[in-house]
Amino acid sequence: MQKNSIRQIVLGVAGLVLAAGASASALEQFKAFAAGTKSAKGDFVQRQVKKTEAGSKTKTSTPASGTFEFARPGKFIWTYKKPYEQLLQADGDKLYIYDKDLSQVTVKKLGDALGSSPAAILFGSNDLEKNFTLAEAGTRDGLEWLKATPKAKDTTFDEINIGLRNGTPEAMELRDSFGQTSVLSFGNFQKNPSLPADHFKFVMPKGADVINN
Repeated sequence: MQKNSIRQIVLGVAGLVLAAGASASALEQFKAFAAGTKSAKGDFVQRQVKKTEAGSKTKTSTPASGTFEFARPGKFIWTYKKPYEQLLQADGDKLYIYDKDLSQVTVKKLGDALGSSPAAILFGSNDLEKNFTLAEAGTRDGLEWLKATPKAKDTTFDEINIGLRNGTPEAMELRDSFGQTSVLSFGNFQKNPSLPADHFKFVMPKGADVINN
């Protein structure tokens, strides 16, 4: 997976919280999750797929993987470990993107960037229906799926699907206007872990170039 593609996805996810009863609908599970989960941590695997002319899905990238931590609203650490190292971290006010290979940190104002992005679902407030239209999307791969359509017209993603099992998100599918779908799978999901107050404070790496946007 190319770095620019990863960055676009994650900025969408960060520009992007991830509730209760196995028999509940996806919407009920997700609302309960959002209300009851103030922080979380776990692992993720991310890949891109693209529909062929026949309509089937074909893998188009090498999977990327890493870890995530979040505390709502607007604080998260999203760490890519493979195929290369990259860090996206938000402290509730600013977003920091650290490219270790380039020794470069890009700093952005978090502001309204979470709004109607996937990050709003994962890391934002409980007021999801302000920015998204939510609808049941059936059962697939053993998961109950919820479709979230951004109400804003100028977003990176046209549609976001969240797959839940037993009240916990296990997958997200992010479809963009170019026909590509970014698929995220979550593992080792821990709800409401104890995190220090300064856990999400970004520490600038020594010698890194800083770009303020």
